[in-house]
Amino acid sequence: MKLSQLIQGHTKFKEERFPKLEKEFGHLVKQGQHPKIMFIGCCDSRVTPDLMLSTKPGDMFILRNVGNFVPPYVYDEELHGNAAAIAYAVAVLKVKHIIVCGHSHCGACESLYKDIPNNESLIHIKTWLSLGLKAKEKTLEENKFTTKEEMYKITEKYSVISQMKNLLTYPDIQKRLKLGAIKIHAWYYEIETGDMSFYDKNDDTFKALNEYII
Repeated sequence: MKLSQLIQGHTKFKEERFPKLEKEFGHLVKQGQHPKIMFIGCCDSRVTPDLMLSTKPGDMFILRNVGNFVPPYVYDEELHGNAAAIAYAVAVLKVKHIIVCGHSHCGACESLYKDIPNNESLIHIKTWLSLGLKAKEKTLEENKFTTKEEMYKITEKYSVISQMKNLLTYPDIQKRLKLGAIKIHAWYYEIETGDMSFYDKNDDTFKALNEYII
């Protein structure tokens, strides 16, 4: 896609789509945002939350990063952009659901199996990818794959579960879980089919999203 296409796309949005949503945008400006759902997804350009889930402006508070990873909670005064977004969603917006959504063909999970050099261009990527190592270790330990593609897919799913567990280290999430005021979900998106599945902790499997009992 060229930059000129984005400009044309905005023109189309203003002329065709915005008029249909103008009242809704006005309401969101006056009343503020009150999303009930936080969506944590990958910044992969093939993953498009609003398109995948047919949501509208104001429906979801979205955090995207490399690999849809969630750093464990740390109490300090360092710069924690992801933790800040989670804190805002939980403590300020008081969302009722947090969805960590992984996806097929995830470059971050595949990179866990590559040797990344310690240079200034890649040091932050290498450090960030450490958040996926538990998923890699479990995948290799169980050895339930026969091809690299199967290995990557298993890693992607284990990673989503691992990131969901990392969310449980956040004090505000722990408090709201005890009150029954929030639920944590692990989902997985198949880019090639458009299918979405969810992790059912009761039998430790991923199932089709339309089987979800809310």
